[in-house]
Amino acid sequence: MRVLSGIQPSGTLHIGNYFGMMKPMIEYQERAELFCFIVNFHALTSLTDPEALRKNTISAAADFLALGLDPDKCVFWVQSDVPEVTELTWILDNVTSMGLLERCHSYKDKISKGITPNHGLFAYPVLMAADILLYQSNIIPVGSDQKQHVEVARDIAQRFNGLYGDTFVLPEPEINEDVAVIPGLDGQKMSKSYDNAIDIFTDRETLDKTVMRVVTDSTPVNEPKNPGKCNLFALYRLFASPAEVEELRARYLAPGLKYVQFKKDLAQRIWDFFGPHREKRAELMADRETIRDILKYGADKARAIAMPTMEMVRERVGVKY
Repeated sequence: MRVLSGIQPSGTLHIGNYFGMMKPMIEYQERAELFCFIVNFHALTSLTDPEALRKNTISAAADFLALGLDPDKCVFWVQSDVPEVTELTWILDNVTSMGLLERCHSYKDKISKGITPNHGLFAYPVLMAADILLYQSNIIPVGSDQKQHVEVARDIAQRFNGLYGDTFVLPEPEINEDVAVIPGLDGQKMSKSYDNAIDIFTDRETLDKTVMRVVTDSTPVNEPKNPGKCNLFALYRLFASPAEVEELRARYLAPGLKYVQFKKDLAQRIWDFFGPHREKRAELMADRETIRDILKYGADKARAIAMPTMEMVRERVGVKY
């Protein structure tokens, strides 16, 4: 079983990235053929600062490696280091209907939030389809907001297979409902673009200040509170054991709970949770050439899979003559 997932280096990685994508990928490397990559082409839809993109790409790689991703147990690379993906994107563009892309809610959602529309943002699902289909991927772990894009990849693959013969594996989305959408400080999906994220490897002072910004309701201290509608509870449970979650739930339902104290507790838990990985990350960032070597090693492995797929595609569409 081949599992594939990627992450954008459009900003500093946050705990939503960790629980929604990074942690599941690190766990997958022990039980599947894992393809995990940094999607820097996708980041161009929102990031126009070249130095920031370079910095974020290396930083994201360091985060993964520090948190436990083993380049010998998976294929770990940067999207742009496999040029076949852009060639396949163009070929898939020509079997993708406008209506299919116009129905994608992610594009509409981004535009509604003030993100400037461009063709890259609109055609994002085709590049994502190329990422998936190029490596003949079986399982695509995604958040619920990305499920539609995997379905688009299936539609494109089916259209291509119907025109040119059986070529691509049809991918299946996999959603962990417990972490399908990690809430940000304001209850929306955690995202850098919404300014509601808690960074994984931030400094302690910034972490404390950020957690104090978690939006809570105005229920008085002496009244019961609703854990099911509380951003703080949703975040806290990510770092707590099942027994601790139930204990906290009971405290919510009884008078006397003070949100400010639980914000302090949450900040401490986040700091302690990522503590063992902080030193490893510092070591990696002090030797960036090693990070680049690891990514090149992964790109070579990725291309070994991508190139035969592209040879087959070129032959079938007729551009190989």
